[in-house]
Amino acid sequence: MKRILITGGAGFLGSHLCDRFIKEGYHVIAMDNLITGDLRNIEHLFKLPNFEFYHHDVSKFIHVPGELDYILHFASPASPIDYLKIPIQTLKVGSLGIHNCLGLARVKKSRVLIASTSEVYGDPQVHPQTEEYWGHVNPVGPRGVYDEAKRFQEAMTMAYHTYHGLETRIIRIFNTYGPRMRLNDGRVLPAFIGQALRGEDITIFGDGSQTRAFCYVDDLVEGIYRLLMSDYAQPVNIGNPSEISIADFAEEIIKLTGTDQKVVYKDLPVDDPKQRQPDITKAKEILGWEPKVDRAEGLKITYEYFRNMPKERLFEEAIHREF
Repeated sequence: MKRILITGGAGFLGSHLCDRFIKEGYHVIAMDNLITGDLRNIEHLFKLPNFEFYHHDVSKFIHVPGELDYILHFASPASPIDYLKIPIQTLKVGSLGIHNCLGLARVKKSRVLIASTSEVYGDPQVHPQTEEYWGHVNPVGPRGVYDEAKRFQEAMTMAYHTYHGLETRIIRIFNTYGPRMRLNDGRVLPAFIGQALRGEDITIFGDGSQTRAFCYVDDLVEGIYRLLMSDYAQPVNIGNPSEISIADFAEEIIKLTGTDQKVVYKDLPVDDPKQRQPDITKAKEILGWEPKVDRAEGLKITYEYFRNMPKERLFEEAIHREF
């Protein structure tokens, strides 16, 4: 049985990856310090003999006994609320955390796949964004702690690949959604759905003309799996190129939820990207991958997940445990 370590395994994406690799017959080791992760995302796996959970901060030394075939580094805060509240931890997991994962991979002779992000493109001046675009990032702005942590992570991973010959894969993830997202994490989709469920006004930052492209989580997980099993070491965009303005997206959410909210407008946060759309030519050509779930179908599933959540969770604040 092949063994895989998934850092950030109790998070939104990490927990779905745990499910996928369990389904594929792997022995899965999830690691998470629970700073933003939630054990409720993986509690259904605890009874399985081929699943382990380590409550540990990957920014500290990592030890995993036994052989490891693969390491997926998905530990990181991943929303603007997180970056602002825990900026140091965000930087550390993208620097010390990846260093520890790559060091472990050298010892275990593992293949490593790292979760990078469309945020490496910053507020892009090229549209749609291809992997060859180097980005337009403010390193000292409020979002810089996340953007630069991910850019450093890519550089460190590529250095281990070229200098040590380590097998590495880099995925640049665009906006992803689905069950197990944190309702209070500040990202637009759970924010809109949460406001609708609580009967609050829908809040748009800026004039609503900025765009996003949303990929359903099952499609993303399939792309990650294909990239891990490929022989391609350069970064690959994985996302859904179906672009929509935030204003139009708010109307979609109001229609989906059947609520009668007022839309209110507030100032756009500093360095918020105006456009976001992946060019997925490489994913199509190299991995034979493209998204299958359209936004209407994915939103319906996601809304049902949030709608059936215990009512008290609708009003939970974002909690960040200190380390």
